[in-house]
Amino acid sequence: MTSASPAAASLAAALDQIRAIVGPNGLLTAPEDMAPYLSEWRGRFKGNSPAVVRPASTEEVAAVVRICAEAGIPVVPQGGNTSLVGGSIPYEEGREIVISLSRMNRIRGIDTLNYTMTAEAGVVLKTAQEAAKDKDRLLPMSLGAEGTCQIGGLISTNAGGINVLRYGNMRDLVLGLEVVLADGRVWNGLRSLRKNNTGYDLKHLFIGAEGTLGIVTAAVLKLYPRPRQAETAFIAVPSPAAAIELLARLREASGDAVAAFELMSRRCLEFALKHVAGTIDPLSEPSPWYVLTELTAGTQSDAFRETVEAALGEAFEAELATDATIAQSETQANQLWFIREAIVEAQKFEGGSIKNDVSVPVSRVAEFIERAEAAVAAACPGIRPTPFGHVGDGNIHFNLSQPVGADTAAYLARWDEICHVVNEVIFDLDGSISAEHGVGRFKKDEMPVIKSPVEFDLLRAMKAALDPKGLLNPGKMLP
Repeated sequence: MTSASPAAASLAAALDQIRAIVGPNGLLTAPEDMAPYLSEWRGRFKGNSPAVVRPASTEEVAAVVRICAEAGIPVVPQGGNTSLVGGSIPYEEGREIVISLSRMNRIRGIDTLNYTMTAEAGVVLKTAQEAAKDKDRLLPMSLGAEGTCQIGGLISTNAGGINVLRYGNMRDLVLGLEVVLADGRVWNGLRSLRKNNTGYDLKHLFIGAEGTLGIVTAAVLKLYPRPRQAETAFIAVPSPAAAIELLARLREASGDAVAAFELMSRRCLEFALKHVAGTIDPLSEPSPWYVLTELTAGTQSDAFRETVEAALGEAFEAELATDATIAQSETQANQLWFIREAIVEAQKFEGGSIKNDVSVPVSRVAEFIERAEAAVAAACPGIRPTPFGHVGDGNIHFNLSQPVGADTAAYLARWDEICHVVNEVIFDLDGSISAEHGVGRFKKDEMPVIKSPVEFDLLRAMKAALDPKGLLNPGKMLP
C-alpha cells in the first residue's frame, strides 16, 4: 500500500488538530456540507477545499490560523459569501481551507451613550440593524444582501450601500477592530474612541483588505440617532445631468438631509415591471430616467415635508423634474424601494448580464453614462445598458444586458472585453473600477493598471509585512 505524500500527511495532521479545537460541528469535510461555501451565489466562481472550518470564538480562529501557518496551509476567510468578485471563494486546485466566521455571531454590547455597538464578524447585518433599533439607535449600513451579509465581510470589502451619501462607507462606521494576524496572534484594537492620535491607525489596514492582511473577528461600530421622519420620493427626470443637479438642490434645501439618492433608467424599471411580481409603475407617464430619494429628519414635523415639496416644486420650474410622487405612508415608501430591489433580480430574466460596479466624481456621473453607453454600443451593437445605483456618492452599477436574441454564452464570453471598454472611460474620468464590491479574483489583474507603480509597491510591501508567507486569501486583490 502506497503511503500518503508528505503534503497529504501534513494536511491530515493539521485537520486532526483543528478538529480538536473547533469540535466535530466546526469542521466540515463532506462535499455536500462544504458545497454552499465553495460557490459564489452568482455562480461565476466555484472552488474546492479540503475542509471548511467554522470556529466559534476569536481564540479558536487564532488557533486554527496558527496551525495553518505552521503547516503552510493557505486559508480563505469567509463571511456571508455574498461577494460578486470571488473574494471569498477558494481556487479550483483545492489547496486552501475556508474559515467561515458564521458561528461568531454575538453582539458583545451596545453603548447607547457612546453610540457604539461591538459585534462579532459573523453577525448578519439585518440582526445588527435590529439590535440597534431595539436600543432606539440606527446602524445606517443598508444594502440588498443585508439579510445574509455579515459584519466581517462588510468591513473586509469596505461595503457601501444606499446610505453612503449621508453616513459614509463601512470604513466611516468602524471605530475599532479585533483581528487575527497571519501568524495566529490577535490584535485587540476594539477601542470605542472617536479621537485617538497615538500613532498609525491600524484598523484602516484591514478595512477593505478582503482578508489578505488579517481576519477580522469583531468590530466597534458607530451608531446614530434613529430618524423620526423620512420622506421618500420617486421622481421622473429628463436626464442623468438633471438628476445630479436635483441632488445638489435637495442637499442645499434640506440642510444636507438626503440619506439616499438612487438613479435608474426606464429600461431598468421596465425589466422590473415585466419580471418581478409586486413591482409598480408609480407615475402616470414614462420617463427616460428616474430618481428614488429619501430625506430624513431627527424630529417629526410638517415643516420638513413642506421643505421637500418646495424643493421639488423649484425643480419642476427649473425643468429638472417632470413628475414625482412622495410616499404617504411607510407601506408606500416600501413599495417604492421594492422597485430598486426588483431591478437587480429582473436582469437575470433578460439573458446574460455583464456587471460593472464603478464610481466617478458625482459631477461626472452624467458624462460617464453618456460616454460609456456610446462606447459599449459601438463595441457590441444591440447591447442594452441598464445603469442604476447610488449616484449620490458617484457609484453606478453599469450593467449590460445582452442584445435581444443573442447567444448568452457567446455574449458572456466577451465579459473582459466589454468591461475593458467601460474601464477605459472610467480611467479617463479618474474613477474606480470597483466602487463597493471589492477586487477579489475578478479584478485583481487590473490592479497594476489602475494603481501607480509607487502605490502598487506600497500595497505589496504591506502584504509582505503582514503576511510574509502569503497564506491569507492568496491570489485575491493582488496578482
